[in-house]
Amino acid sequence: MPVTFTFGEFLGARSVIGTTLAELGEEHPNLWVITPDIGATLVEFRDKYPDRFLDVGLAEQVSVGIAAGLAYDGNIPVVSGMLPFLSMRALEQVRSDVCYPNLPVKIIGTHGGLVGNGGSTHYAVEDLALMCALTNMTVTSIGDPLMVGEILRQSMAMQGPIYIRLAVGKKDKVLYEPGQHEIRIGKGIIARPGTDATIFTHGTVVAQALDAATELEREGFSVRVVDMFTLKPIDEELIAQCAAETGGRFVVLEDHLAYGGLASRVADVIADRGIHLSAFERLGIPQVYAGFGEDEQLRDKHGYGLSATIAATRRAIAAGD
Repeated sequence: MPVTFTFGEFLGARSVIGTTLAELGEEHPNLWVITPDIGATLVEFRDKYPDRFLDVGLAEQVSVGIAAGLAYDGNIPVVSGMLPFLSMRALEQVRSDVCYPNLPVKIIGTHGGLVGNGGSTHYAVEDLALMCALTNMTVTSIGDPLMVGEILRQSMAMQGPIYIRLAVGKKDKVLYEPGQHEIRIGKGIIARPGTDATIFTHGTVVAQALDAATELEREGFSVRVVDMFTLKPIDEELIAQCAAETGGRFVVLEDHLAYGGLASRVADVIADRGIHLSAFERLGIPQVYAGFGEDEQLRDKHGYGLSATIAATRRAIAAGD
C-alpha cells in the first residue's frame, strides 16, 4: 500500500527529492543529477541511474559549471546541495554560466533560513535576495515537503533556471492535504482564509504563520495566510486581491533578511501598482549575524518568532481601524 501523509504529520523533504528524481529519471532520459558531496538524499536516483549521477565533492562552483555544460548539450541538470554554498560560493557560475544563457538548470537544496544550528556561515539568509536579482532565474521557497515533488515535476518543462529553497529537509511538517490547493509555479496559495489582515510568508515559517492566525482567531480576528512560495515571478494579482479583501493590512514573515526577500518583493508591487495599504509590518532577520541556536529560539531572539508575529498582526489590524 502507498504511504500517504496528512496535515500535521512529519515527512522529510529530502526523501521526496530522491524518490521524485528517480521517477523523473525514467520519464526524462536526459535528466542528470549533480551534487557537491551532499548525495545521501539522492541514493534512489544514483542507484537507478549511476551513469547520470555525478558527485563532484565539495566544489559548488564545479557542480554548477558541469550542469551548465550538460544543459548546453540538451540535458536537464539538477544540482542538489546546501544552499548557503550554492547561492554564494557558486553565485558567479549561477549568474554567468546558467542565467546569462538562460539554461534549464534546477538548483535545489537545504538549509534555507536559520535552520540546522550551523552558525552564520551555514545559514542561507541572503540567498533569496541574491537569486531574485538574477535575470532569468525563477525563485521558490517551499514549506510543505509534499510540494517539492510537484515543483520538481513542473520545472522539467521550464526553459530557464529555477532555484528551489528548502529548510533542513529531514522532519518537515506537512501543511496541506494532498490536492487541497492547486500548486503552480508563479502563483501563491491562500493557505488560510481571512478578512482582517494578510500574513504573507514562505518556506519554513508558513507553519508559524498558520499558528499565529489560529491564536488570533481565538481573540476574534480573521487572518488570511498566503504561502507565497514563488518569490519570482511573484503573484502580483494575489497581492492586489489581498489588499482589497483584508483592509490593506499586511504582515510579511520570512526566515531571511528582512530586506531583500519577500517583504521587499511585496513592497515593490505595492509601490509599482500604487496599492494603498493601512499597515505594512516586516518580520525577518535584522542586519546581524544570527549566531548559534535552534531555529525557533533564533526567531524569538531576532524578533520574528510566533509571539512577534501575533503582535505584529495585532498592530496591523489596529492601524486599519
